[in-house]
Amino acid sequence: MTPRINLSTSEDIRREMAKIYRETRCNKILPTNGTKLVYMLINILKAYEVAEIEKRLTDLELANLQSDTKLRLKAAYKN
Repeated sequence: MTPRINLSTSEDIRREMAKIYRETRCNKILPTNGTKLVYMLINILKAYEVAEIEKRLTDLELANLQSDTKLRLKAAYKN
């Protein structure tokens, strides 16, 4: 059984792509298999990037909402 590969960060995914590249260059795996594996990794990377961007956007929106709320409260206390 193939050991589980950690693909939890973009750096992990990049490292795995580089490993497949090296194995393909050294003829440890067939180029057709290397191509398929890297294709799958590219799609995993895209999904990771989308999830990361969504998380960052949500964090920014929440920070903006909190900032707006603080400004409104300050303005209400001044009046």
